[in-house]
Amino acid sequence: MKKHCLSIGLGVSLLAAGQTYSQNAVNVPAAGSQLTQVRKVTINDPFWSPKMELWRTTTATDVLDKFEGKHLKAEEQAKNNVFENFDKVAAGKKGGHAGLPWFDGLIYETIRGIGDLHPDAALQARIDGYIDRIYAAQQADPNGYINTYTDLMEPTHRWGDNGGFLRWQHDVYNAGMLVEAGVHYYKATGKTKLLEVAVRAANHMTALMGPAPKRNIVPAHSGPEEAVTKLYWLFKENPDLKTKLNVPVNEQAYLALARFWIENRGHNAGYPLWLTWGNDQSEKWVKEQKYKEISADARPAWGDYAQDSIPVFQQKTIEGHAVRATLLATGITAMALESHMPEYMQTAGRLWDNMAGRRMFVTGGVGAIAHDEKFGADYFLPSNAYLETCAAVGAGFFSQRMNELTGDAKYMDEFERVLYNNVLTGVSLSGKQYTYQNPLNAHDHTRWEWHSCPCCPPMFLKMVSALPDYIYASAADRLYVNMFIGSNAEIGLADNKVAVSQETGYPWNGKVVLNINPEKTGAFSVHVRVPGWARGIENPYGLYASDLKQPVAFKINGKAQKVTLENGYAVIRREWKKGDRVELDLPVRPRVITANDQVKDLKNQVAIAAGPVIYCLETADNADLDALQVDTKSPLALQYRNDLLNGVNVVTGKSKNASGKVTSFTAVPYYAMGNRGGKGNKVWLPVNPATR
Repeated sequence: MKKHCLSIGLGVSLLAAGQTYSQNAVNVPAAGSQLTQVRKVTINDPFWSPKMELWRTTTATDVLDKFEGKHLKAEEQAKNNVFENFDKVAAGKKGGHAGLPWFDGLIYETIRGIGDLHPDAALQARIDGYIDRIYAAQQADPNGYINTYTDLMEPTHRWGDNGGFLRWQHDVYNAGMLVEAGVHYYKATGKTKLLEVAVRAANHMTALMGPAPKRNIVPAHSGPEEAVTKLYWLFKENPDLKTKLNVPVNEQAYLALARFWIENRGHNAGYPLWLTWGNDQSEKWVKEQKYKEISADARPAWGDYAQDSIPVFQQKTIEGHAVRATLLATGITAMALESHMPEYMQTAGRLWDNMAGRRMFVTGGVGAIAHDEKFGADYFLPSNAYLETCAAVGAGFFSQRMNELTGDAKYMDEFERVLYNNVLTGVSLSGKQYTYQNPLNAHDHTRWEWHSCPCCPPMFLKMVSALPDYIYASAADRLYVNMFIGSNAEIGLADNKVAVSQETGYPWNGKVVLNINPEKTGAFSVHVRVPGWARGIENPYGLYASDLKQPVAFKINGKAQKVTLENGYAVIRREWKKGDRVELDLPVRPRVITANDQVKDLKNQVAIAAGPVIYCLETADNADLDALQVDTKSPLALQYRNDLLNGVNVVTGKSKNASGKVTSFTAVPYYAMGNRGGKGNKVWLPVNPATR
């Protein structure tokens, strides 16, 4: 990978042309570019700390309570307590499954997320109680199989056998989320009980699934690919951990299983033809086991919906169910990190380039189409698109892994876009209401207390609980600052240990202070991400453009400093000593965003942003919202309002209504929409013809 270098200094604008998107674009990382996450980071930040505390307490408890059915009337609670599914399996009962088949996976995801948020002793004890019930349920099967829906409702259909339907049952997905929860909960708490359950389940899958004569079974819902790779990493990095468990461990088998799941996609019976036959006929064909007429060891194709129509390495575009697609891509990238195999690196790069360059919304959301919750065609980015919260989380995980793989800051630019907008909107300011869909323009879009498919709150918890790990990274003698979040960390470099503290008012202002305190005076480099939006690059492939032209400024120990920009990072190479201080000033100003001309749905419309935050207009502030037309020639003003939406920047500007009357408008962060009872909101705003 070639490095794009640019010298910058105080008062000099960081403007650069966006890269040209190519359908055949390939990202092959340069040697030594791979980054390592920095663990054990403490967040102390005016924006994030109150939110993390809210999610650690209120949201975590609310999600668990609602999975127990406590939000319902007493007579309904028993039928909707998802945890009782595990008790029924442990007792050998049949029937009476609460919730949908993938609720086991949601429980495991919730445990992962809450564990990583480091709850208080009472909440951790509650989680441990759930783990005891999960453990007991698995003990009912000698092989370590556990999937409560299949056990209770379709016991002869394990893994989709005998006329079962794996795409509905989610046996592999649920097992993968169990594995991931076991790894994360052990890392967060040091407790091994859930990890033992995870290893037992993984051992069962490695014995059953793989190249012939094993079974050709792949996840119909991705996610297990990265999860099992994490299990491999855990034992690779901690070989002594094996002696603490009461189950055998073969980490190489876990890695081989993850590779099989990825590489065997597209290798199937070739039928059913989901797009031609339709879902009903295709499902009937699977349940009648017609694939066995093709070959005794054949399996059905799960189609584009589940990224199973062609082999992974032949996939040129990111397709199908957006959550499945982004989680598969994350798993491919994780395998690229481990294997360094070119086909994995190239495939991950190709899928990300297509996603970010042609199919990502201005808020970082993905998945335009409600039917099958899937990606649309290139440049199909309507303002009323579906944009599931879970898909945004998947896109964020994918982008972060790509940064880890390549050392390129553009991936964290898009991670930041996803995080501050489409992910953050997923939970209300109260911590007890949620979103599933996140359309940018809507007339009747409200938050919900709970949902018949509450997959988004657990995914939200997984993302925000992982945030501390994404602030910093390292590689050899290079220290990376990826996120602007007040925090403290100790970072091990090749020949030094460096204590870093960060102070900032981001995202409401662009002032960032880094205190660098190496254990010993020595030479190394500090790489500080300079966001694309701050350099006039709204999107790395020109999908969006903005009018921001203010400069970025750097100081070191109080003196203006020229720095070199490499792959989106300002690189400061010097001999560092205790007490060194880096100051960064990013231009958090209102800016106007337009979409690429190929996005037909957004002609003559603009969006408003400041820093990483995308703004929207709500009916709560703008009574005549549908008639409003933005005057783009009038200046926009930015003001912090401590009395509004728990403290936010608001953007104000001039507009005209249909009759030509000049009015003003007020825009608030998109993530805060729907917290004041109003149902209408708009991100994309029509431009008054006289001001185009």
